[in-house]
Amino acid sequence: MRAFRVHEMGEPGEVLRYETVEPPEPGPGQVLVQVRAAAVNFPDALLCRGTYQAKPPLPFTPGLELCAEVVGTGEGVAGHAVGDRVLGSTELPTGGFAEYALMNEGAAFPAPASLSDDEAASLFIGYQTGWFALHRRASLQPGETVLVHAAAGGVGSAAIQLAKAAGARVIGVVGGPEKAKAATELGADVVVDRNTEDFVAVTKELTDGRGADVVFDPVGGDSFKRSTKCVAFEGRIVIIGFASGTIPEPALNHALIKNYSLVGLHWGLYRQRAPEVIGQAHTRLVELADQGLVKPLVSERVGPDGLADGVQRLADGATVGRLVYAPAS
Repeated sequence: MRAFRVHEMGEPGEVLRYETVEPPEPGPGQVLVQVRAAAVNFPDALLCRGTYQAKPPLPFTPGLELCAEVVGTGEGVAGHAVGDRVLGSTELPTGGFAEYALMNEGAAFPAPASLSDDEAASLFIGYQTGWFALHRRASLQPGETVLVHAAAGGVGSAAIQLAKAAGARVIGVVGGPEKAKAATELGADVVVDRNTEDFVAVTKELTDGRGADVVFDPVGGDSFKRSTKCVAFEGRIVIIGFASGTIPEPALNHALIKNYSLVGLHWGLYRQRAPEVIGQAHTRLVELADQGLVKPLVSERVGPDGLADGVQRLADGATVGRLVYAPAS
């Protein structure tokens, strides 16, 4: 089969090599899948750079999230059969940027018929992250205001739709007019281009000085620091990640005097400690997809000729919505 592999750490555009390799064999509890579409995520770029928390042995194939067809099962697999259309996360080092990949049985879920392969490939990591952040960690309530950073990105775009589906008002923060257009199309009530506007001032004006009840922050750095200036009394700042490359050092006395909470979300831990809740979230996400309340914004589809450049552009913050790899393209 053909697959992209990383042999040494570096920038995605330089280290992703398209090679011919033997297809993987499913082990106990694993399923072998033929990849229909694999969504590109920021952690795929971090894997290439060697800065992600998971460090698979070299060489490895990135691609953490996909939609695929089951073509083989390992010993003990009972919940999946050949021909099933599934979505979920791959089992590194055999990721989704290939013609075939491996998935653990518990990480493969039925793909909803209401979504295309490209859309279904994008429903797992970003939407699961958004669901857990807003509902399990921030306990979002109808009528609250949610401030979403990187609102046109993979997890940010999911957060907009999930917050709107929950009855919240959404302020999306983006960088540039193209991303502002995408965030508006996703359903954000107000979109702030951070290159030309101050999201702190806009948030305070929109909420009559109260501030945002929930801040969804996958960026860190200055976005986090300035968010503390416009978070509401008893608000919640959910820390998703640090796409800016800067891990902020919060002034905890400020959280004390303003009565807001700093809430961390490492979604991957649920796979280890409470995997059943991931299945529960998937069921709810499928219901929302079937109702038309969530629909991944797939803005670009690339084949083998465009993947390495696409992952690099995502790493550089130059993509909008979801970028999807299709091996057959």
